[in-house]
Amino acid sequence: MKICHACKKELSGDSKVGRKDECPFCGADLRCCLNCVFYDRSVSKQCRETVTELVREKEKANFCEYFVFTENRTGVVDTGGNALARKALDDLFKK
Repeated sequence: MKICHACKKELSGDSKVGRKDECPFCGADLRCCLNCVFYDRSVSKQCRETVTELVREKEKANFCEYFVFTENRTGVVDTGGNALARKALDDLFKK
């Protein structure tokens, strides 16, 4: 199941995503780092593909040849985990 990184709505169709394709619900670019299986905020260049060039605008369409649309991305998009971690640290070290 393909999900748009911007609006989180399920996309229909199993066809390849082209560079100019947009989400039919919100208009966000679909062929972008945030929808790629290799996107990982915790690694260098935020990409697990080691030979890629740096892409600064992760939400914009690009020409990366390694793009593979991720299926049912879970846990990668921040859903408040940083806030929970910060609260736990604050509680641990509060004065």
